[in-house]
Amino acid sequence: MFYRFEFVICLRFGACDLGFTATKVEVLKLCKATVPKENKKTTSVKVVVTGGAGFIGSHIADALVLRGYEVHVIDNLFGGRREHVNPKAIFHEIDIRNLELIKPVIKGAKFLFHLAALPRVQYSITHPLETHEANATGTLNVLIAAREGGVKRVIYSASSSAYGDQPKMPLREDMPANPKSPYGLQKYVGELYCKVWSEVYGLETVSLRYFNVYGPRFNPEGAYALVIGKFLKLRREGKPLTITGDGTQTRDFTDVRDVVRANLLAAESLKVGKGEVLNIGAGRNFSVNGLAKLIGGDVAHVAARLEPHDTLADNSLAKKLLGWTPEVTLEDGINELKRLYDLK
Repeated sequence: MFYRFEFVICLRFGACDLGFTATKVEVLKLCKATVPKENKKTTSVKVVVTGGAGFIGSHIADALVLRGYEVHVIDNLFGGRREHVNPKAIFHEIDIRNLELIKPVIKGAKFLFHLAALPRVQYSITHPLETHEANATGTLNVLIAAREGGVKRVIYSASSSAYGDQPKMPLREDMPANPKSPYGLQKYVGELYCKVWSEVYGLETVSLRYFNVYGPRFNPEGAYALVIGKFLKLRREGKPLTITGDGTQTRDFTDVRDVVRANLLAAESLKVGKGEVLNIGAGRNFSVNGLAKLIGGDVAHVAARLEPHDTLADNSLAKKLLGWTPEVTLEDGINELKRLYDLK
C-alpha cells in the first residue's frame, strides 16, 4: 500500500547531507511524494542495499526502514558517507569486490537492491580497470552471493549511459545498447549478467536504467560531481556556472524520490523478475543551458568532453510493468534544492 504524506527532509546530521556548511540546522518541507506505508508484516524480513551509504542507496534504505524491513547496508565508503546510513539500518563496511565477505551479509535476504558502483562516465575513462572491477566484477559477485544465499529478487541499478548516442529520441529499452564509455559498458554488462542469472539460475532480477538522478545528499564536490550539485555549489559561492561545450546537450533529470518509488515497486511487482530492463526517467529533457537558467547566475563555457549529447526516457514500460510514473518536476525539484542551499 502507498499513501500520501508531507515529505520532510531534516538535516539530522547537520548540513553535510547537502555538501555545504550551514550555521544552523534547517528543516524544510518538500513537495508531497508517494512512499510506501509502514507495514508490520515486513518486520524481520531481511533486505540488503549495496551502496546504501551513497546518494541514491541511502534514500532507498531510508524508505525500507520506514516500511519495517530489517535493512542491511553494504558500502566501502569510497563514495558514500557513514552519516547517510539510517541509524536503524545494520551497516557493513565491506567491498562488493570481496565475494567471501559479502556472502554472509546477503544470505537470507528477500530483496537485494544493488547500487554499489564507481559511477561517472569521466572517471571510468581515466580509471577503466578500477571501475570494471567495481561495476562489472562487483555485480557478478553480488549475483553469485544472491543466488547462493537464497535471495528472492535482485533490483539492479543500471544506467542510461548504456544507450550512448542514438539516432532518435526518446530512448526505448528495445534500442540496441551503444555505450560510449567504460562506465556505460560496465553497467550494461551488469544488465546482461542479471538476465543470464534469471534465465540460467532462476534468480529473479530486474534492471532499472536511471536517467540523471538528482536530490539531497548528492555530492557537489570534485571533478566528477553531478551537474546540478556542481551548479548549486558554484552559485552559492558566487562563481560562474561552468558549462562544458556549448550547453545544448540535454539530459532527462529525475528526482531521487521518484527513483526510490521505482525501486520499491520493482521489488514487489509480479510483472517483472526475469531480467527485464526498465527506463526510470522523468520523460522530459532539459539542456544544460536551460538548467543553468533555472539555477541562476553567470555562466562560463569550457571545452566539451566525451559524452552522449542527449538523453530522454520513454518510461511507458515502467508504467506498464510497475505502475510507476514520475511525480516531481525538475522545476519543483530545483526550487526545493535552491531553498535548501539558501539561494533565491
